[in-house]
Amino acid sequence: MSKEFKKLAVAFSGPSNSGKTTLIVKVSELLQKAGFKVCIVKHDPKDKAKFDSPGKDSDKFFKTGADVAVVSPTRTTLFKQESSSIQELIELFGEFDYLLVEGLKNLPLPRISIFREKLDESYFSVTNAIAYDETINESQIPSNIDKLNLNNPDEIISWIEKYAKRV
Repeated sequence: MSKEFKKLAVAFSGPSNSGKTTLIVKVSELLQKAGFKVCIVKHDPKDKAKFDSPGKDSDKFFKTGADVAVVSPTRTTLFKQESSSIQELIELFGEFDYLLVEGLKNLPLPRISIFREKLDESYFSVTNAIAYDETINESQIPSNIDKLNLNNPDEIISWIEKYAKRV
């Protein structure tokens, strides 16, 4: 009998250095330790990401303007010359239990925004839950937004289980 995958997606937002990546890593590790397949999408709005060293074959291939796939015994890396929609990425990933998206505020996904030191109200309109630490005054978080402990990844996973969107 084949495994039934959950295919649940949730997004994470927040200002630079708020702890998004750290939280996603913790959540991903815990979910994988529990036996789930996790996929992660990171938004790179400033086109800063570098994937291969200059002079390597894949870099030379990519510089020709071609889309490039590097396939090895343990991984596949895809370099495309254009952005991908979330639907294309979901199809590319195939079967998974959880898709964790960092950024992409315009995606219609349940969203956890992460804050330390200060809240940024510009995130409130796209946020379903706020994960925060002791540096944030809880009373400043609107009552229609769920409140999560940034330092309790199990609580965040419980929220994801309840509110993530099946894709």
